[in-house]
Amino acid sequence: MTTAPRFSFEYIKRTLQFKFEAGTSRGVLKTRNVYWIKVFSPHNPTVVGWGEAAPLVKLSIDDRPDFEAILSATLKESSRIQWNSDQRELLFQIQKQLSPELPSIRFGIETALLDLFQGGKKKIFDNDFYDHQAPIPINGLIWMGNKEFMIDQIEEKLAQGFACIKMKIGAIDFEQELGLLKAIRARYSKNEIVLRVDANGAFEPRDAIEKLNNLAELDIHSIEQPIAAGQVATMKSLCRNTPLPIALDEELIGVRDKASLLDAILPQHIILKPSLVGGIAETEEWIKLAEERNIGWWMTSALESNIGLNAIAQLASKFDPAIPQGLGTGKLYHNNLQSPLEVESGKIKYNPSLAWETPVWNL
Repeated sequence: MTTAPRFSFEYIKRTLQFKFEAGTSRGVLKTRNVYWIKVFSPHNPTVVGWGEAAPLVKLSIDDRPDFEAILSATLKESSRIQWNSDQRELLFQIQKQLSPELPSIRFGIETALLDLFQGGKKKIFDNDFYDHQAPIPINGLIWMGNKEFMIDQIEEKLAQGFACIKMKIGAIDFEQELGLLKAIRARYSKNEIVLRVDANGAFEPRDAIEKLNNLAELDIHSIEQPIAAGQVATMKSLCRNTPLPIALDEELIGVRDKASLLDAILPQHIILKPSLVGGIAETEEWIKLAEERNIGWWMTSALESNIGLNAIAQLASKFDPAIPQGLGTGKLYHNNLQSPLEVESGKIKYNPSLAWETPVWNL
């Protein structure tokens, strides 16, 4: 078994500023705190691995008032551990050493150590996205807001060449949202534009099936989390009777017994956000279990900065995704970290001719 010496861990905090008020069914986001984890050997401090811990407000199980203190203590403890340099053994070791109650910190430490062991070049593991600049198809995200704001976003995404659009719904009147979707369908068939919707749990169980029937008439590809998480029996019934595929999202957060949840609900798809479900190793377990049950999946960022987005894109690339992933969030912020990540014609790609900006504290 190969092992590495103990490392030094530090973190840098950045408050990201949204370019607009990002509306969800849980409220409006204007800023987003992220914590960039830095790991290096005291004997070779010029080679640095970077990861990102970024709990999502009101959603991550490690969204807590003392998060920064917990992160600091966890990194201090991590500096006392002799981490295994073998990739698979390292991920297993992190699962054992770090609490599942700290999913975003797990993801950040996984990414930082994997980056370090690959030479500190922002490469997490072998994958076509980084190694061969293979682009990954992504969906264009339409944020909630008033009708005019949503129309402007739709027009922009269509003009940018996206073949898959995902619209967040549940904030304005449902009939208005249907009207927006109908307007898209009047111009583009399902063979030209794939439409996804994300309710973020906004539907009431009593009228969920009626709304699903209305959406199904518009050839919607899928709906994410139509009702709030934690209503397993109701979600099972919806998945059994739905006229369009349902994808679980928030339902996966904090779940320990993955197989039991999938067997209980039998969804058509699951959405995987590594920083919410416990990191890289946990995400790979979800994929394995889903594929064994013929459940579809795709990966989505959880509004991370470009450090986290880069890691998620590389993880998705390992599985050679054929359908659009949810990785188009890199341009949301005024002060995101400059990176080689580019979005062009509905795909994200890694352009090695562009340099990474060095992380610093809030600008």
